[in-house]
Amino acid sequence: MTAGDGIGRRLSSPLGAALGAVLDLLLPQQCLKCGMVIGRQGALCAGCWAEIAFIAPPICACCGAPFELDQGCGGAETLCGACLRDPPPFARARAVFRYDAASRHLVLGFKHGDRIHAAPAYGAWLARAAGPLAADADLVVPVPLHRLRLFRRRYNQAALLAHAFAAATGLACVPDLLTRVRATPSQGRMSRARRRINVRGAFAVASGRAPAIDGRRVILVDDVLTTGATVNSAARCLLRAGAGAVDVLTLARVVRPVP
Repeated sequence: MTAGDGIGRRLSSPLGAALGAVLDLLLPQQCLKCGMVIGRQGALCAGCWAEIAFIAPPICACCGAPFELDQGCGGAETLCGACLRDPPPFARARAVFRYDAASRHLVLGFKHGDRIHAAPAYGAWLARAAGPLAADADLVVPVPLHRLRLFRRRYNQAALLAHAFAAATGLACVPDLLTRVRATPSQGRMSRARRRINVRGAFAVASGRAPAIDGRRVILVDDVLTTGATVNSAARCLLRAGAGAVDVLTLARVVRPVP
């Protein structure tokens, strides 16, 4: 069991829920972004909520990128230019909000700042963003960290999100199905092409776990979709192992201007 798996189970267990209720009574209920005292845990104050660019239709039917204007040609099935030119291996991708200056603190605080108490709230947000993806799915799988990075960070943020999303939807989460077989460098400053090379062959299905995904529709969960290199590589790995289809769900996504 991974560190992310153990923490995720505690957050979604009856004991975790009871501890959360006790903490709600003892500790101030604060906005996840600015820390202002608010009415309930796991929420944003009105000001911070207004700053977050939550993603809503119209969006690309495949990658989930938001359109600036309603395309008016095909409705919910309209694809963006990038997906038409180079279709990704996954079937659909959805994200809760844009990754920008307003949301960066939420993402980085959760990823690097031990703000894991936000996981249940993010799980509920992911469930809303997923919509029909959750209804169609058979199981949930997080993008894994390499064991060396997991040792340094102590938890896998994608696994926490996957557990919280599974708890909000009733889906089964299999946190150890995928493994990261190469310790890839951080991709923060890499180009799209370099990212693709960096994660090529980085993932594998754990020994003996392929039957768990045979013919099934998998939701692959990560924290941020940037260029898609990581989720594309992981999705291809799942499909080669026999998954019927792979959808992608992330807390945030980078939205680049249309050229």
